[in-house]
Amino acid sequence: MKQPRYRGRFAPSPTGPLHFGSLVTALASWLEARTAGGDWLVRIEDLDPLREPPEATGQILHSLDCHGLFPDEPIRFQSKRHGAYQAAIAQLLESGKAYRCRCSRKQLQAHGGRHPNHCRNGTTGVGNEPFAIRFALQDETSHWHDQLLGPQQQQVHAEIDDPVILRKEGFYAYQLAVVVDDIDQGITHIVRGSDLLDMTAQQQQIYRALGAQPPHWLHIPVILNDQGQKLSKQTHAPALDDTRPAENLVQALQALGQNPPPELAARGVDAILAWGRANWQRQAIPLTSRQARGITPGTHTRSDH
Repeated sequence: MKQPRYRGRFAPSPTGPLHFGSLVTALASWLEARTAGGDWLVRIEDLDPLREPPEATGQILHSLDCHGLFPDEPIRFQSKRHGAYQAAIAQLLESGKAYRCRCSRKQLQAHGGRHPNHCRNGTTGVGNEPFAIRFALQDETSHWHDQLLGPQQQQVHAEIDDPVILRKEGFYAYQLAVVVDDIDQGITHIVRGSDLLDMTAQQQQIYRALGAQPPHWLHIPVILNDQGQKLSKQTHAPALDDTRPAENLVQALQALGQNPPPELAARGVDAILAWGRANWQRQAIPLTSRQARGITPGTHTRSDH
């Protein structure tokens, strides 16, 4: 049976400019797609306007351009996809695979994750109270093969682990939107940070509930700061310096265990990416997180991915 064409993507949230950890993920996903002869897409996950500075999307796209990481199709913006997410929620509610929940986080914590308002079985209406919509997980011991980490197993607990797919404030949640768009765009392979590994089993159930096969997964180690924390907005990760893309790319290749030659940084972005494509070895990616050594500090900025 013929395998579908490889389709991968990089999907940052525009909570700030890209940082070095974001570049490592973007480069790994780009190299995986290129060496497979497939497509590489960029999706802006702009679902939460309260956390998204207006300039962030432009900064992200500028950084990708400066580093020679150009997508094969037009950029997708999740802020323009609300109709698709609402249709998916309607489908899940109709099939009994989602439910309205008016429980507060405090109430759920007090009851060990169980719903004191019996939201999942629908015996208590929501009335005029604000409510979220949650996906109804099934108890499952989930097994899959990660293309870097090997065989994986996660236990999923119905009700206790049920993820929010529409927040009480009316914002669509990551867990829903990412799956809806991956299905719509025909994404076959996902390269992302290992900090998202714990979401995989839940997301696989959402794929199946929407009638799709889950993609192949490759979780790479996250990049850490000097204090051993993941580079992120919360840990004040410095923004990428777009004036030194060649140096950034070589450092990203080093972080991915690819051992580029010392003279490569002097040859420019195109040559570095060409070397990366010709010499990409997935099995050389380290299995554990590492610190971002030698990264120019830059200005402390807000960034998530």
